[in-house]
Amino acid sequence: MFDLAPDPDLPKAMLYAALARSAAALVEGERDPVANMANLAALIWHSVPGLNWAGFYRVLGDELVLGPFMGKPACIRIPLGRGVCGTAAANGSIQVIEDVEAFPGHIACDALSRSELVVPVMSAGRVCAVIDLDSPELGRFDQEDADGMMAIASLAAQFL
Repeated sequence: MFDLAPDPDLPKAMLYAALARSAAALVEGERDPVANMANLAALIWHSVPGLNWAGFYRVLGDELVLGPFMGKPACIRIPLGRGVCGTAAANGSIQVIEDVEAFPGHIACDALSRSELVVPVMSAGRVCAVIDLDSPELGRFDQEDADGMMAIASLAAQFL
């Protein structure tokens, strides 16, 4: 069992370094992608402050399909290229959105979400999933958050 009690006063670089170490230990030796995504979503939820949703969407055909997550019930299917998650998946690009209401075509699964970070999970040169973080705080995410979550996406790519 893991005891997750992150120090909310840690600088982001230290928080994400600790998160990456914990994530690697958590998935070590486990090959089941659903189990690993579920544990990583829970780890992120309990480690990264200021979230109201954390989880995965998997690429299946021409859409994203909801994977393991923490937070309120979410949109189940998102077409590639639509919303923040669909844009990240279609372009293979990290999306750091300061104000989701200003993002063209934003899909609001939780009306309380104000900012969003979506990081593609790349495997064999293609996007196979995205990690999606939402926050009720405007401007919650920055490049440091994106860089920190890239380490988690790289780890996830190994089992997806």
